[in-house]
Amino acid sequence: MPGVRLGIEERETIGLGLARGEPLAVIARRLGRPTSTVSRDVAACGGRDVYRHFAFWRGVRVARRSQFGLPV
Repeated sequence: MPGVRLGIEERETIGLGLARGEPLAVIARRLGRPTSTVSRDVAACGGRDVYRHFAFWRGVRVARRSQFGLPV
């Protein structure tokens, strides 16, 4: 899946893994993604403590912008 953005389902999986206290490498392996991709997304969404809230809305925003052909 390299080059494809994280989907809402993947972000939910990341959020659940973070809530369980799992390392990013374990979460990334479960998704079949590089650890750096997961790490960057967690950092972009405010870190481990606030990830779930921001990741969901970030995913919705990206999906909407992509749908209308606007730059992300």
